Amino acid sequence: MSDTPVPVTTGDFQIDAKQTDRQFNQYYSNSFARYGNFQPLAKGGSAVLQLCLDNNLGRTVVMKTLHPHLIRNEYMRSRFLREARVTAQLQHPGTVPVYEIGQDIEGRLYFTMKRLEGATLREILDKQSLGDQATITEYNLDRMLGLLIQVCNTLAYAHAHGVVHRDIKPENIQIGSFGEVTVLDWGVAKVWSSNDSDIREMEHEVLTDVGQRPGTPLYMSPEQIRGGGDNIDARTDVYGIGAVLYEILTLKEPHRGENINETFEMILKEKTIPPEKRTPQRYIPQRLSAITMKAIAKDPANRFQSIQELIDALRDFRSLAIQSLTGH
Repeated sequence: MSDTPVPVTTGDFQIDAKQTDRQFNQYYSNSFARYGNFQPLAKGGSAVLQLCLDNNLGRTVVMKTLHPHLIRNEYMRSRFLREARVTAQLQHPGTVPVYEIGQDIEGRLYFTMKRLEGATLREILDKQSLGDQATITEYNLDRMLGLLIQVCNTLAYAHAHGVVHRDIKPENIQIGSFGEVTVLDWGVAKVWSSNDSDIREMEHEVLTDVGQRPGTPLYMSPEQIRGGGDNIDARTDVYGIGAVLYEILTLKEPHRGENINETFEMILKEKTIPPEKRTPQRYIPQRLSAITMKAIAKDPANRFQSIQELIDALRDFRSLAIQSLTGH
């Protein structure tokens, strides 16, 4: 029997000596030409994601590229640049490292970033909704709360650096194969500008559309629905986390109408059913339900006033739960 250890890998990703030990190409490029072996990954309304090989470093990265029809759309170009720069400047373990930003041979903006392994919280919740017992067991309530606290830590870091995410939802929370948690898609983030009038004017003209409501309807806070960037602050992300926690507990969103307008009306006006009453067949501790309801209060003044307050509440709940099980 060989004593050589067998490498542990996930998916089709494995570090290969053929890439790490090869000679550096004397005709190397630091431009778009350094990338090759493109493979489709995902497509959204404004951009496409591809896997590609960085031939200089011999590693696979993710490239996000603005759609061709948006190449001259100044608003979408500005949003795209903001996402790349916000993500790059938020250097926290819970954000995706950005490697480079540039233009491809067709003049489309792109940026490259770390390739992630694992599943989104949306995929996990969908499996639980279908009754997948392995997923239900692996992602029990205590583990889910631990993952959510990691998301909160990332948001607390962002808030301390003047950034509000504005689009917290299960699809934007990536759970890695080794316990890492990453907050994705900072494309609609609100960034506080300096006091310089030119910067504030640019923010108003380029990145603020009249009547636009960045976010995802099912997880949007009342202040996002009403519109107006001046009403958005850290408590908006508190609401987003609360909505995600509500779904973790009940496997349902706090409000869902037949269409977007009905959903908005429900979020703004309809009383939210507490989690333990929404799904009485599931065991939902009242204390945790109360934390959830405070996080998604319609009036921001009635919510946790910072992500850190929410973190403290979740940690206190977990500590009390452990004490009740162990007796000390």
